[in-house]
Amino acid sequence: MRKVGIISRCDRDEIFSLVEKIIDHLKSRVDVLIDPKTAQRLHLEGTQMADMKKKGAEFIISIGGDGTVLRGIQKMDDPLPVLGINMGTIGFLVDVAPEDSLCVIDKVLSGFEVEERSRLSILVNDEIIPCATNEVVILTANPAKMLSYRIFVDMIPLEELRADGAVFATPTGSTAYAMSAGGPIVDPRVDGTVIVPLAPFKLSSRPWVVPARSEIKVELTVPKKEAVLVIDGQYSRKIKEEDTIIITRADIPARFVRTREDGFYEKVRSKLA
Repeated sequence: MRKVGIISRCDRDEIFSLVEKIIDHLKSRVDVLIDPKTAQRLHLEGTQMADMKKKGAEFIISIGGDGTVLRGIQKMDDPLPVLGINMGTIGFLVDVAPEDSLCVIDKVLSGFEVEERSRLSILVNDEIIPCATNEVVILTANPAKMLSYRIFVDMIPLEELRADGAVFATPTGSTAYAMSAGGPIVDPRVDGTVIVPLAPFKLSSRPWVVPARSEIKVELTVPKKEAVLVIDGQYSRKIKEEDTIIITRADIPARFVRTREDGFYEKVRSKLA
C-alpha cells in the first residue's frame, strides 16, 4: 500500500480536528505515517520525520503554518515533497486552505509535480549544522548591544559593519525575515542569496544579492561579545568572536508539492495585500 507522512503543529483543537479528518479520509487508501507528537495525542504509533522516507512515504502533509513546514524539512536529510495545509497566518509555504484540503490531497494522490527550492548549508568552525530553507540569522545576544562583524564573499571583503546582526536568506526566505528587515523580494527562480544587515549603524550599509554558488564567510570582530545564530526560527546556538561561520548553497534542496498554477507573483500579491 502507498504511504504518506503527516506532521502537524497539533497544539490547537481546530488543527487536531483537521488532522483527524485527514487521517480518516486517507486510511482506507494509504498507510499514514504520523510524527511522534501528533501520534501521541492520537494514541497511535509515531514515526520520526527522518525515517519517513526510509519507510516509503511519497510526500508529507504538513498541517499548521510555515514553521511546521520548516521544522519538518529541517529534520530530513533528503527532504520529501511537502504539501502545506494553512492553519497559520500568512503562510508563504502553505498554499492549501483547510476547507480545500481533502480535495487537494485527492488530486495529489493521483499525481503531482515537485517544486525544488534551494537551501543554505552552514558550517560553524567546520561543524555541520542543519540546513536553512528560509534563512540564517546572526543576532546580538544582548539586546541594545550592537555586533561588529565582517562579511566575505568568495574571500573578498563585502562589508565590515556594526549592526544588530544580519540575515542570509534564500529566495524562498526573501519573503520572511529578510523582507521585514528591508531586503528585496526575490523570485524563487533566481539563483542567489540575499544578505540584509539588521539595523546597521552606517547609512551606506544596504542589502545585497550575491550568486548562490558563492561562499559567504562571517567573522565577529569584537572580543567578548556573544551572538546567536538562528536557522529558520527552529535551531539556535551561541557564537563567539573566535567562531567562523561559512554559508554556501546546500547540495540537496527543499521540495514542495506544487498546488498553485498562478505563480509566485500572484502569491506575493495575495499574501501581502
